[in-house]
Amino acid sequence: MRVIAAITAKDLRQRLKDGSLLLFGLVLPLGMAFLFAHLLGDGPGDGLDIRYLVVDSDGGGLGGVFVDDVLRPLDEDGVISLEEAADTEEAEHLVEEGEADAAFLLPQGFSDTVAGGDRAVIEIVGSADSAVQVQIAREIADSFAVEADASRTAVLEALEAGADETPEALSQRVREQPAPLSLVDDTTADWRELDTATYYAAGLAYFFLFFVVMSSVTGILDERRDGTLARLLAAPVRRSAILAGKSLSATIVGAAGLFVLAAVSSLVLGSQWGPLPGVAALVVSGTLAAVGITAAVVTFSSSSEQATNRISVVAFGLGLLGGGLFPVAQLGALSVLSFATPHRWFLHGLAELGGGSFAAVLVPVLVLSAMAVVTGALSLFRLGRMLNA
Repeated sequence: MRVIAAITAKDLRQRLKDGSLLLFGLVLPLGMAFLFAHLLGDGPGDGLDIRYLVVDSDGGGLGGVFVDDVLRPLDEDGVISLEEAADTEEAEHLVEEGEADAAFLLPQGFSDTVAGGDRAVIEIVGSADSAVQVQIAREIADSFAVEADASRTAVLEALEAGADETPEALSQRVREQPAPLSLVDDTTADWRELDTATYYAAGLAYFFLFFVVMSSVTGILDERRDGTLARLLAAPVRRSAILAGKSLSATIVGAAGLFVLAAVSSLVLGSQWGPLPGVAALVVSGTLAAVGITAAVVTFSSSSEQATNRISVVAFGLGLLGGGLFPVAQLGALSVLSFATPHRWFLHGLAELGGGSFAAVLVPVLVLSAMAVVTGALSLFRLGRMLNA
């Protein structure tokens, strides 16, 4: 143990003098996460400010349904900002002055027109500078129009079939009925999602983790080149102790970098990594997996330059496939392959922590630990051949 501690301490002193540690461990992942989070936005509307006005000159049942059951819930959920205007002139003026992006104008007699089977119009007044928000307003109005048309058709068919209820009562019954068909996004039932800031902070931090731990592991090849490894092997030191010391220093540096980045990104970007015990388990197991993979690559290399190039290729490939650079859902069918990467399991564990259950990270931690054990065993098996090469 004293030999492992001595090798670890020496390697840590060397790493702390290395400027690349700060670059790959903090500056690049935090800077890129800040850039991506602000470019792509976050939350409902993806950072888009949507300000709408509504003028309900109808005051009838259907107009009230549109305002109270369609627009106001969107306002309460933070998707849009909704205000009522006194009349059409005020709404048009506010839109023209840039105080609102668009306005919904419900004409007088709107509900009676629809109930009578005639064509009614929801007019949308928009600003030329808010084309996206205006298009969203049109989509909202179109969706409501389709639903209203379906309800009117149901009422007319019921009346033609001899229903003894009034059209108003039938309309109320139609509105109270649950939708016969609905789309449910079930992706978060077994796989939760991280918010934008946390996703890119964690994904990029783990992506650059491979470059952070790389120098410690490739140090074995540097020492072999410089001749210091031969003197170390001449002493009564087990070869496994050399690998253990290098791997331990890489693990300490990598885990410390992830913890620092988690704290800084939480303060600067507002990212939410989750409860500390769960984050700690993921950081340690994820770092061990990264160290094991880089160590395995090193044992198949003949020089530190070759190992650095190979680790860079492996790190980029795993990061790309595992979602460290962008959501793996964009890969389509190839996203299944992401389960073979530690990046996917690390991000999955953090997402599960958002559900408030520490037990939810057990599977990701076990998978990451298994990756570390398998790659570590391969490294130890290959170590003798590498040192003799």
